[in-house]
Amino acid sequence: MTVSGLVAGVKETVVTYIIAEPCVDVLDRACVEECPVDCIYEGGRMLYIQPDECVDCGACEPVCPVEAIFYEDDVPDEWVPYTAANVDFFDDLGSPGGASKVGKVDYDPPFIKALPPMGEEA
Repeated sequence: MTVSGLVAGVKETVVTYIIAEPCVDVLDRACVEECPVDCIYEGGRMLYIQPDECVDCGACEPVCPVEAIFYEDDVPDEWVPYTAANVDFFDDLGSPGGASKVGKVDYDPPFIKALPPMGEEA
C-alpha cells in the first residue's frame, strides 16, 4: 500500500476510492467494466479497489448501480470501516498489476466475512 507516513509505528495508508456496504453480496461488475486500469478486484462477497493501481479517475463511481463507491473523503460515517476493509483485502495480495490477471479471490477481510447476508449476487 502507499505509505504516507508513520505515526508511533503505525503505517498510514492512502486510499483513493473505496467500495462500501451496498456492494456486499451484490457484486455488480459495472464498475469493473468501466475501470480503465483494471484495479477493481473481486473478493468472495464484494469488490475492492487496489489503491496503488487506482489512478483516481472516478469513472467507477457514477456507474455503480447500488451507489457503493465513494471517494475517500466522502465515505459516509456508517461505512468508514469499509475503508480499512478495502486496504486489508490487499495485505496479502499486494499490487498484482491488474484484476483480470488474478480473477476472483476467495477472500474477504474478517469484518466483511462476518456480515450477515446483505443482498442477492448479480
